[in-house]
Amino acid sequence: MRLILSVPTNSEHDAGDTGDTDGGIGEARVATIATSAGPTRAAVILPYEKHPREVSREAGSVRLADARLAEAVGLAASIGVAIVHTAIYPLRLRRPSTLMGEGQVEMVRKAIEAQGVTIAVVDAALSPVQQRNLEKAWGCKVIDRTGLILEIFGERARTREGALQVELAHLDYQRTRLVRSWTHLERQRGGFGFLGGPGESQIEIDRRLIADRMVRIKKELEQVRRTRGLHRRKREKVPHPVVALVGYTNAGKSTLFNALTGADVFAEDQLFATLDPTMRAIRLPSGKTIILSDTVGFISELPTQLVEAFRATLEEVAAADVILHVRDIAHPDSAAQRADVIGVLTDMSEGPDGALDADWQGRVIEVLNKADLVGGTDEVVPRDADAIAVSALTGEGLDRLRELLDARLAAGVETATYKLAPADGASLAWLYQNGDVIGREDGEQTIDITVRLSAADRARFESTH
Repeated sequence: MRLILSVPTNSEHDAGDTGDTDGGIGEARVATIATSAGPTRAAVILPYEKHPREVSREAGSVRLADARLAEAVGLAASIGVAIVHTAIYPLRLRRPSTLMGEGQVEMVRKAIEAQGVTIAVVDAALSPVQQRNLEKAWGCKVIDRTGLILEIFGERARTREGALQVELAHLDYQRTRLVRSWTHLERQRGGFGFLGGPGESQIEIDRRLIADRMVRIKKELEQVRRTRGLHRRKREKVPHPVVALVGYTNAGKSTLFNALTGADVFAEDQLFATLDPTMRAIRLPSGKTIILSDTVGFISELPTQLVEAFRATLEEVAAADVILHVRDIAHPDSAAQRADVIGVLTDMSEGPDGALDADWQGRVIEVLNKADLVGGTDEVVPRDADAIAVSALTGEGLDRLRELLDARLAAGVETATYKLAPADGASLAWLYQNGDVIGREDGEQTIDITVRLSAADRARFESTH
């Protein structure tokens, strides 16, 4: 594949909205990729602005235009299209009709025509009007960021719940865009003579069908969630600490999960390789058993239609005793990605549902992954004691991570004494496996056992035994 970079002339700049120096880009940047003709040729367009939402909660963590474009290209490549053209266009203002300026729209049209593009991916949230106008101007199908992520989720969802969540999000998204499909149909009238009122138009029929389907899906999802809730309560009866992996998409969570558990969860260098939570039991150096949970990656500007689709993942995070925040430390946008993940978790703790408790940050260990790409773990300096550098691919630093997990779970250990019946072997075995037994007296009627337990393990034991 050959990459040819071309910068528009000054006359081209004058035609469009450019010169947004605050956005980090002074002129449009275009890349045309020479490739063999494929079944679907796509262009990826990034309308870029340094909007306040692009600035993270940490000062200085601004999402770079190049990194955003690379992410958009990765998302588009995930649906199997041949990307033959990419471009970054700075925005001075958002136009209600087309989002971009007239000159920019014309520049994209010429590139699309020259490259034979059939799908244009715009890495922004487009209104139905903007999407329709751009399709007319460019003469091809236009997909915005929301539609693209929905397509990826639709292909990757494997569980029944995941498939239902994605379908629900798709229907919610399509409901506002039906007018684009039925503008050629006229409204029909029913009845006879002057007594007949207006009948349903095709768009109204489709909206009603979509609404009915959404109601059915929500009922099915409630049943699936009740079943998952039963499974979670069943796990609590055989209580082991839960450690959840969270992080930006493609940070290496599934590779780390496989390295720690010996599992073969699908792990590829692509966005959203994992959509459904996966859990495995592993043993730490102390002999303690924990349950490790791999979850879907987060992403900036997650479509509102997909917030609900993250519910399964977020519930697993909320129930975790330790949260491993996996970061791609080699990524140029690592700081902004970290801020996006922290923002989602903060919203979970502040939202009306309160999925995360207020002190969730005290349960986080920051795992700086892909250290092999920056010279090894010795070259990465963690920001605090609750961070560790590793390479899930080479295994470097994983032993220290296991020891850190052991130490974290052992922190806040409490001493308790219990009286158990001699026949209660299950409780006795659980205390030996999950605690540090420091005293035991066997009597004819009871066994008095003194054990050191973490606060979480003590609460588990006393609630289930």
